[in-house]
Amino acid sequence: MKSLITYFSASGVTKNVAQNLAKAINADLFEIEPVQKYTDADLDWTDKTSRTTLEMADKSSRPQIKNKVQNLQDYDSVVIGFPVWWYTAPTIINTFIEENNLEGKNIYVFVTSGGSGAEDSFNHLKAAYPKLKFIACKRLRGNENAQQLAEWIK
Repeated sequence: MKSLITYFSASGVTKNVAQNLAKAINADLFEIEPVQKYTDADLDWTDKTSRTTLEMADKSSRPQIKNKVQNLQDYDSVVIGFPVWWYTAPTIINTFIEENNLEGKNIYVFVTSGGSGAEDSFNHLKAAYPKLKFIACKRLRGNENAQQLAEWIK
């Protein structure tokens, strides 16, 4: 079974977890990178006019992604990782899902968050994309060892 770890990381935390997970399960890695990078001001959730606040308030928001996954058809499983924003996935995750044919693939979700769990994000994605095969979700903090990461995917 061939796996692809995809991730969106605004601050580097999710990137670190994704890299550790890719090593633990011997998977390929793909960064979901926005065309327009997020600045610290964009990420200020306390500012009602910040970019992220406006994107998350607009359910149709689909930030553009810089690169495309090559050879997606070669993967049996796709892991999607992201920080939790407003108790759910950042809208760039919707962009990624909608731009890639993930039908028939086992999809795992991991989130990074200081407090929010993974279930709300997972359930929102399952409801939004009912034709996709979402398998499991987990909140990862970055302190998991390789064995813990590998066991979750197995």
